[in-house]
Amino acid sequence: MKRAGIRVAGIVQGVGFRPFVYRLAHKYQLNGWVLNDEKGVWIEVEGSADQFTQFITAVKAEAPAMAMIADLQVISLPVQGDDAFVIKPSPVATKRFAFISPDIATCPDCQSELQNPVNRRFGYAFTNCTNCGPRYSIIKDVPYDRPQTTMQPFAMCADCQAEYDVPTDRRFHAQPNACAICGPSYRLLNSKGQELLDADPLKTAHQLIKNGAVFAVKGIGGYHLVCDAKNETAVATLRSRKVREDKPFALMCGSLAKV
Repeated sequence: MKRAGIRVAGIVQGVGFRPFVYRLAHKYQLNGWVLNDEKGVWIEVEGSADQFTQFITAVKAEAPAMAMIADLQVISLPVQGDDAFVIKPSPVATKRFAFISPDIATCPDCQSELQNPVNRRFGYAFTNCTNCGPRYSIIKDVPYDRPQTTMQPFAMCADCQAEYDVPTDRRFHAQPNACAICGPSYRLLNSKGQELLDADPLKTAHQLIKNGAVFAVKGIGGYHLVCDAKNETAVATLRSRKVREDKPFALMCGSLAKV
């Protein structure tokens, strides 16, 4: 029987690393715990020497796709006799050295849910899991945990909380986990900043853009000014407001085939 502390540094927060370690520890029948802290991820495990060796090898070889392990150090510790493996709450940071994952494009599993009419996340634009979704754009402080992000005001509903709590679910400890019931939603404002409460934000915006309106769409890095590129009047209006008479605008298309 042996126990060790494992310091993992690099991009290991916001990439599903703690759930990965949790499942791995259970696979190799190791007890202990894992947490995020100001330096990255800290793991303490104890078990047989063979299980421990397999665990370390798997941490290095099977890390989540978006993780980048820059350094992994193993420190021998006295055996404490833990009887389970758990994900511990993150301690309060005093100094900050942890790297944060960038935002990750919607994964195939979440895209499938978005397009499935019988799925409870059908059409929900902010769908995410441990493999995808916002990270850097929502972080307010490290360690990376929901209370340290802009998701803090959105309390998970019972269904989302159940996903978050189940180790076999791909949303196990997914900090931005949300759905249309409990998560953020779109809002449509008029030119005076007043919310149009009776409108379906996306459908109404789509129709108004088709009719020649210019929209400011709030995104990760600020606001995108949007209009119908095929509507000469709308483009001229945007050029006039931006005082951008000649320089080309960026063009958004739905697919490479359309491009």
